[in-house]
Amino acid sequence: MPAPSHAPAHDVTVFGATSFVGQILARYLAEEFGTRGRLKWAIAGRSEEKLRSLRSSLGMKAGKLPLVIADAADSSALHRMCTGTRVVLSTVGPYALYGEPLVRACVETGTDYCDLTGEVQWIHRMIHAYEKAAGKSGARVVHCCGFDSIPSDLGVHFLQSAALERFGEPCREVKMRVKAVRGGFSGGTVASLLNVLKEASSNPSLRKELADPYSLCPEGQSRLPRQPEVRSAQYDADFDAWVAPFIMSAINTRVVHRSNALAKRAYGAGFRYDEAMLTGGGLKGRLAATALTAGIAGMMVAGAVPPARWALQRFMLPAPGEGPSAEAQRSGFFDLRFFGRTTDGQVLRAKVTGDRDPGYGSTAKMLGQAGACFALDCADAGRPGGFWTPATMFGDRLIRRLAAHAGLSFELLEE
Repeated sequence: MPAPSHAPAHDVTVFGATSFVGQILARYLAEEFGTRGRLKWAIAGRSEEKLRSLRSSLGMKAGKLPLVIADAADSSALHRMCTGTRVVLSTVGPYALYGEPLVRACVETGTDYCDLTGEVQWIHRMIHAYEKAAGKSGARVVHCCGFDSIPSDLGVHFLQSAALERFGEPCREVKMRVKAVRGGFSGGTVASLLNVLKEASSNPSLRKELADPYSLCPEGQSRLPRQPEVRSAQYDADFDAWVAPFIMSAINTRVVHRSNALAKRAYGAGFRYDEAMLTGGGLKGRLAATALTAGIAGMMVAGAVPPARWALQRFMLPAPGEGPSAEAQRSGFFDLRFFGRTTDGQVLRAKVTGDRDPGYGSTAKMLGQAGACFALDCADAGRPGGFWTPATMFGDRLIRRLAAHAGLSFELLEE
């Protein structure tokens, strides 16, 4: 189906606006852009009653905010929604269960699309199923536009841009370490993670795919060099601290490697990248890293066993639609540190911080600014239809937006 010849009524449509994260996103867009400003946006979902309630909660100025009724399983409604907007922002997950019809509709109508997924196996399926069609229709699809994986992907992009300017070459090796974070996982993220574990537990080929750090790279790309991965408590001399596995590295590292591949290996053919959590120095840091490693391993094992997975969902982890209070969101934050080393041993450090909890408040702002960047800044970006990453689609444009309007900072650190 060719792209529509008429101008869409909306720049951005938030699909799943009445979900927990969707409501935070709608409030952020209302505060940041208003409802009659430069960015023309709408809220969409399957329940008109809930959409009207959300609009009412945004205040008197939102009285004419457009509502779009569409169900994730109704292809006709999804097509109508897509032809009426330039960009769709989706918060409806787990995406492996509910996301494909909307991706298909965007691809068929030539509509740009962003989401919050961290489900690497689903992204892999979408790329293989729809990349050629997206190239023909002009639809540009960017997954992972929240905490996974904007800070990692744009953080590496920021560090490598600085390395090229300072040293004349990119860093061959980059590490990201989570120095500090406050805020829990969202219910949607938990549901997505458990769904991945459920799929992988009965599918050996999927387990092999999930173990491949290059799984999101274009077909035919070399799987070299061998990539490092922090799987246990270990000492990191570059940070003079102990580190433990970081659960989001499974998606973030794949996105970073796809960015390198799509950018014609701008980070170098021998580029190596890994992520971990800093736990401190000395015996205390070692014990903390060991305990964190054991906790993550236990959760992964439990998530793969049906009875244990049910118990986790029922008694221990937040359900989709659940989340922290507004105050808890405001008090959350994250602080990520990047270390890069060039082939000849020159070193560069950077940090990326956010002023809200990563799973909700900060993620909503990142997705909102990604949508605004698509609609307002990327008409001349020189990016044809296809599946892009935050770094390769938005790059410095989004870094500037996030720093100015979303509470993120990107800074170089001197030795």
